[in-house]
Amino acid sequence: MTNGTQIDKNEEGTGNRQKKRIGGAIVAIITPFKDGDLDEEALKALIEWHIDSGTHCIVPCGTTGESATLSHEEHMKVVETTIRVVDGRIPVVAGTGSNSTKETIMLTMHAKSAGADAALVITPYYNKPSQEGLYRHFMTVADECKFPMILYNVPGRTGVNMLPDTVARCAKNEYIVGIKEATGSLRQVADVIKSCPKDFTVLSGDDFTAFPTLAIGGKGVISVASNVMPKEMAAMMNAFEKGDLTEARRLHFELFPLFKALFYETNPVPAKTALAMMGRIPSGEVRLPLAPMSDANKERLRRVLQDLNLV
Repeated sequence: MTNGTQIDKNEEGTGNRQKKRIGGAIVAIITPFKDGDLDEEALKALIEWHIDSGTHCIVPCGTTGESATLSHEEHMKVVETTIRVVDGRIPVVAGTGSNSTKETIMLTMHAKSAGADAALVITPYYNKPSQEGLYRHFMTVADECKFPMILYNVPGRTGVNMLPDTVARCAKNEYIVGIKEATGSLRQVADVIKSCPKDFTVLSGDDFTAFPTLAIGGKGVISVASNVMPKEMAAMMNAFEKGDLTEARRLHFELFPLFKALFYETNPVPAKTALAMMGRIPSGEVRLPLAPMSDANKERLRRVLQDLNLV
């Protein structure tokens, strides 16, 4: 696995210390629904498939997990279920971000108490805070929760770009251990890597920049494509870690059509549709305001999956 942040986590009540490395192929796992409710059995099956496929880490309740439309009760259940099923076999980084600092602290404290290894915390969306506001938000969450935290910068979703200088300020906090960079800009990724401490983990937030990000010093990817081809995404990360750049590059280009197809429509609609086509989940159901994939795009997606021998 590509080296990443080593989480040194105190397990309260046991006196043991658990060390896990967060990097490589990290799946931002979808949240399966059935008739409008959580499909817990489908989620459990997906988690086992990921572990069997070599996925290095799981992120429940990220953007791909439709966190924005989960109730607090559902959010906590997904996090708890993931932690219970994983049972320490790979790290779990729970999505806990919100556009409210108070709510972010509440969800992060829940992830901590539930036994997650770290939290993934998005920049507050819709509010459009200043760089100072972003800094104060993340520092407040880190200081209150005292739990390993990975920042999540995705301006296309949130309306605000967390600049490298602000990331570097946050990285001075011992609990802020990395960032998921989803600007799609290798220039910004390079600036973040250059500006932050060497043990600060920079992860690609876009599958198409995963391999290039590794090449400039990143440690992995929080991936949509890993939902559909987890074995191959993990193999790309493993090949790079072993120094086999030819194989890592080959896998990057093999997977590239999938990277594009999974954004024919808003994520996670194509990923869920693909998993349903593959028989991995009973239904590709998404929750409003997301809508089912159009017939035309569904056919385009099917052709890509056929070319990859997935259906």
